[in-house]
Amino acid sequence: MIKPRKNAAAFGQADPTDDRAELDWQTRYADPAAQREIRVEAIYLAVLLVAVPILMLVIWIGYPKALLRISAPVYEPVRKYGLAWLGGTLGGILFDLKWLYHSVARGFWNLDRRLWRFFTPHISGGLAFAVVALVASGGIKVFDSRATDSHALVVGTGFLVGYFSDSAIAKLNDIAETLFGTIRAKEKHTERIETPGPNDRADSAEQSR
Repeated sequence: MIKPRKNAAAFGQADPTDDRAELDWQTRYADPAAQREIRVEAIYLAVLLVAVPILMLVIWIGYPKALLRISAPVYEPVRKYGLAWLGGTLGGILFDLKWLYHSVARGFWNLDRRLWRFFTPHISGGLAFAVVALVASGGIKVFDSRATDSHALVVGTGFLVGYFSDSAIAKLNDIAETLFGTIRAKEKHTERIETPGPNDRADSAEQSR
């Protein structure tokens, strides 16, 4: 029988007991299949957590430039946006890990969120890439576009965007509504001017007489 869920407002450190009695130490996931699936997700995120900083170091020191034999001006954008993507991925990994261990401890873990947990780091990386590109182009006035020439700032910005990816998505949605909403409004206004209505035609006929 499935027990009704309690209020999860105290998620995380606000309730370190995880609704457990004193000395209640055994896992709630007695099913070996559940334990195996939790380990799969933990290993997946642990591998990403090790691999991403290594890739960041490889890109930072310029190993791909020597391997591909490309010039420094060509490699610089690769390094900037590669570090942005990986910084965002790292932020998404840490957020994902935090969600995983809290959901397991509180008894909220389930297989239906697996896709969310698997893809969150990569979505975070893509968002960080987009935000850094918008900042570099001057599309987002967070700071001067030339500030993205600092690799440390790119990594830090990417990490924050990745960790707070939900807020980043909301911000990008606002930007899209501002840009494309304004464009649509202008197009509709132009269409109304160029396409005369019945009253406009009647006025034109009256003037021609």
